[in-house]
Amino acid sequence: MSALSQRTIEAIRKNESQLLASWSATLDASGASRDSRISHGEFEGQTREFLRLLVAGSSTGDAASIASNEWSETRGFLEKLSRSRALQGFDSANTANFIFSLKRPLFDLLQQVYADNAAELAAQTWAISELLDGLGMHTIKTYQKSREEVINRQQEELLELSTPVVKLWEGVLALPMIGTLDSQRTQVVMESLLQRIVETGAEIAIIDITGVPTVDTLVAQHLLKTVTAIRLMGADAIISGVRPQIAQTIVHLGLDLQGIVTKANLADALSLALKRSGFHVSKGG
Repeated sequence: MSALSQRTIEAIRKNESQLLASWSATLDASGASRDSRISHGEFEGQTREFLRLLVAGSSTGDAASIASNEWSETRGFLEKLSRSRALQGFDSANTANFIFSLKRPLFDLLQQVYADNAAELAAQTWAISELLDGLGMHTIKTYQKSREEVINRQQEELLELSTPVVKLWEGVLALPMIGTLDSQRTQVVMESLLQRIVETGAEIAIIDITGVPTVDTLVAQHLLKTVTAIRLMGADAIISGVRPQIAQTIVHLGLDLQGIVTKANLADALSLALKRSGFHVSKGG
């Protein structure tokens, strides 16, 4: 990467107000600075800080590579900006445009500074373009990583919401499961259920699979793992919602559920759990 000359750096420093005004006008034209998700004051602060860091990074030692120590503060600023944009719901193009939109104001300034030297104008224009491209790409990479973290966290939260652990009775918990049961969801379910067993001191946990559309070998293995974990915590497990179709599938697959108590519905499972807990259950008449 070509380095900026001292003349270019001084020109940027001396014309800071002009550059910021031109950059703001460019962002205004694109609508970026008028987005309600970010205040005008915050936007102004970010443009001023980035321009300062651009000059600082270009002015010190080996500033030809944005991976060098000289650019560490700038990289930190862009990483923070990318994370905040991701959390605010901006897309990657909008985030990168914050950097790339500075090109035109800087190109215009270089034309003024090097009006008498076409070769130097071309060299410095290329150096500025490479520098901003590198910083822009760093911003995009950080944004994508931040966005993935946001999406993963949202997925985990949705999984937790879709698998609530309910206290049915003193010492009895129920976990109604709805939808497909995969490895990731099993892990979330297991952690949530075991945590609740610890918190409540529950002795019986009912796993209701009425809302699980199909049970194959993989789903059954996930259920077995969950039951094993429950037993290791000193509690008993009951699986309810075993419909005829699921029972036939389990038999057809040759799955070994020996030792695991199953019931056709949640009511029967609760009745059994209460009996095990010392309560007498009878039908009202």
